[in-house]
Amino acid sequence: MKARLLAHYLPQYHPIPENNDWWGPGFTEWTNVAKARPLFPGHVQPIVPADLGFYDLRLPELREQQASLARNYGIEGFVYWHYWFGGGKRLLERPFQEVVKSKAPDFPFCLAWANQSWTGVWHGCPDRLLIEQTYPGMDDVDEHFYALLEAFQDRRYIKIKGKNLFAIFCPADLPSANQFMDRWRELARKESAPDFYFLAIQNYPWSRQPYSYDGFTTNPPCDFWRRQTRIKLIRMNGKNYSLGPQGPCVLSYREYIEKVSPAPFDGDNAFPCVVPNWDNTPRSKRNGYVYLGSKPELYKRHLLDAIDFVKQREKGMRIVFVKSWNEWAEGNYLEPDLCYGHEYLEATLKAVNP
Repeated sequence: MKARLLAHYLPQYHPIPENNDWWGPGFTEWTNVAKARPLFPGHVQPIVPADLGFYDLRLPELREQQASLARNYGIEGFVYWHYWFGGGKRLLERPFQEVVKSKAPDFPFCLAWANQSWTGVWHGCPDRLLIEQTYPGMDDVDEHFYALLEAFQDRRYIKIKGKNLFAIFCPADLPSANQFMDRWRELARKESAPDFYFLAIQNYPWSRQPYSYDGFTTNPPCDFWRRQTRIKLIRMNGKNYSLGPQGPCVLSYREYIEKVSPAPFDGDNAFPCVVPNWDNTPRSKRNGYVYLGSKPELYKRHLLDAIDFVKQREKGMRIVFVKSWNEWAEGNYLEPDLCYGHEYLEATLKAVNP
């Protein structure tokens, strides 16, 4: 393999009491995916999953199928989004907990802490606070570590330089970040667990935070939209159609990959992150953003640029993140759909293992 590809993984595809209360009984990401409708000429919605269907992550055989697909197409492991809101409050933890407890699938994993409050921003309700991200203090730091200790001691946990990879979505929001990291390292030594490789996920404009993170990656395409020209017209069947002033914001995928590549900062501890596609109108409707023109070959070019950025590094540091494996309501996924089938997966494998 030319690089280690790690794909972000959303554990949202099962009902939880909180989502039932906020959005109605039985709500999962599939609810928004299935309700989506075209909002302009040439807009492909709804998107429909192929091989795996509208799955439920409580099914162990489904998780095995996902791992098999990912492995066969060049993905080394999943980066599970992890939700810890402070005071022991977690959400969507069941799929990952079952992966750890059952020791299956036998597929590498690590965690990315999505340390931000949940609001209704993507649903047109930016002032609606669903659950607040809090940082109660050092007792909570300890409780957070011990809640994940079994995972940290698992042989499947992904490592960089022998250290467990733990990503932080909002590194600047974490108060006393150095104190947090120092404490977890201390607890890891106490429990004979591997040390940590703390990874900061950066928004645009990218800059290294004044904290002692071990590495950096990006959060594409969020906060990159301001650098792009909004598409005003769509040409379909020989005619021009105006998109009008009422969203969604439609942008060019080709322009995006040309502007985002190469990776935005230098250093062997900076890891690029690629995006195969993006359309979050299933969640946000006319408040959403759409990258028009994504094709498997363009995505492959985007991925090859990222692989080229890391190719001179030692083997274990040639890491590229893919966002995402299964963010279906963002139109941001590698899993097969009825439109392209396995083409994005095939493009992934051709890029990483030609």
